[in-house]
Amino acid sequence: MENSVTPRVYVLPDLEAISHRAASIFIETAKRAIAQKGRFMAAISGGSTPNRLFSLLGTDYAGMLEWQYADFFWADERCVPKDHKDSNFRSAYEALFSKVPLPERNLHRIRGEENPQEEAVRYEEEIRTTWGGSEPPVFDLIMLGMGEDGHTASLFPGSKSVEETVRLTAAVYAERLKSWRITLTLPVINNSRDILFLVSGRSKAEVLKDILEDSDRKKLYPAGLVMPVNGCLTWLIDKDSSVNLTEKTP
Repeated sequence: MENSVTPRVYVLPDLEAISHRAASIFIETAKRAIAQKGRFMAAISGGSTPNRLFSLLGTDYAGMLEWQYADFFWADERCVPKDHKDSNFRSAYEALFSKVPLPERNLHRIRGEENPQEEAVRYEEEIRTTWGGSEPPVFDLIMLGMGEDGHTASLFPGSKSVEETVRLTAAVYAERLKSWRITLTLPVINNSRDILFLVSGRSKAEVLKDILEDSDRKKLYPAGLVMPVNGCLTWLIDKDSSVNLTEKTP
């Protein structure tokens, strides 16, 4: 049965505005999770879009959260060492985690320097062990971006990993990029309590319209298959990426 979740879509002036709104949502979600169950469990993404958000969380918003009660995973990672310029871990660590009092044990990075298939298995085991069960974990928040081709995390159009229904992680060879990635799969993404998309740039406008306004065409894109089972889905998009939308929510 197809999930009928109605996404919340907010059109903001630019990436700076997106980043501040995302930071507010992040802090609010984290505080609520800690108050309710003593722990905040999040998965974050890489790419250029969230860098400003990470910087804000590491500076202006740093004092608003009890970081010792937060655990961070990655939605995906490039198969490079953690100090490589393309590492998703490195960008988040330099902008955010090196600036806040977060215990190292609370960072659950994907080891991009390891064999992709073996690391995907190990990372899934770490996720399951952290939650202490065989069922898909329930993240409090998963933060995602979207590429110009409609990919999200490292789930690319046409990839078999998009069809995965059991595994929580997958090793993916991105043919266009000629590189390996490790990614969370849709079963764990869609099991999250809250999913937050950050999208910026006119080059994503056509795909974004398909995903938000065409119930058939959205299925062509991995980002369009993100539909939480029991959670909330929020899109923070800028004016450039929203230019093709028929209806715009302030």
